[in-house]
Amino acid sequence: MMIDLGSADGRIIAAALRLAAEKPWQDVSLRHIAEAAGVNLAELSDIFSSKSNVLKAFVRHVDKEVLVKAPAPQEGESQRDALFEVIMARFDVLQPYKSALRSVARSGEIELALIRPMLSSQAWMLQAAGIDSDGPAGAMRTAGLASAYASVFRTWLEDDDPGLARTMAVLDRKLRSGESVMAGLDGALGAARRLKDALRSGLRSSRPRETPDSGDEFGDGAGPGPGNAGAPSAGPAG
Repeated sequence: MMIDLGSADGRIIAAALRLAAEKPWQDVSLRHIAEAAGVNLAELSDIFSSKSNVLKAFVRHVDKEVLVKAPAPQEGESQRDALFEVIMARFDVLQPYKSALRSVARSGEIELALIRPMLSSQAWMLQAAGIDSDGPAGAMRTAGLASAYASVFRTWLEDDDPGLARTMAVLDRKLRSGESVMAGLDGALGAARRLKDALRSGLRSSRPRETPDSGDEFGDGAGPGPGNAGAPSAGPAG
C-alpha cells in the first residue's frame, strides 16, 4: 500500500507504523510520532488527536487499497470463495506492516475506538465480494465476519510462512462455519419478513372502510373534506 508521504497525515501514519515496528506500541508517544514524521505537536494535533485516530486513518487507507486490488467476484463463483479472495487481498495489503501490527496487537490498545472502523472494513469486504452488507441481515453478516476475521488476523500475525498456509486454512474453516450459520439466520429473517408482511396485509384487509361523506368532492373519503376528519390511515400500522 502506498501511503502518500507528500502529505502531513501520510507522513504521520507512516512514522507511527515505523515506530511500532521498532518498539512496543505502548512505548510510542504522540511526541515520538511527530518527531519521526518531521512535524511539531501542534501540526499533529490539527490532524490526529490520539494514536487510535492514527490507526483509524491507516485502516481507511487499507480499505481503499483493498477495494482497488481485490478481485471482482467471478460468474459462478461462490460467495464464500469470493470473500476468501478479498480477505487474502487484504492480508497482501497489510503484509508490509505486519511487524507494526503485531506490536499494536500485543499492546492491547486495539479497543473501543477501533470497533467502528473495523466493522466498516468488514462491511466493505462483504461488498467487494458481492455480498450485501445493508439492513438487518447485512449487519449480522458484518458482525459475523468481524468475529471470524479477528481470529484469522491473529493467526496471520504469527504466520511467517510465505504461502500463509495456516492463515488460509483457518480462514477457510471460519468462512465455511460462518456460511452455515448465516444461511440459518437468513432463513429466519426471511420467515420473519414474510410473517410481518402477512400481518400487515391482514390488518389492512380487516380494517373497516369509511363510508364516503356525500359532501366530499372526491367521492371516496380520501380527500381533506370534513367527512374524512378522523379517518384511519390506509398505510401499515406503525
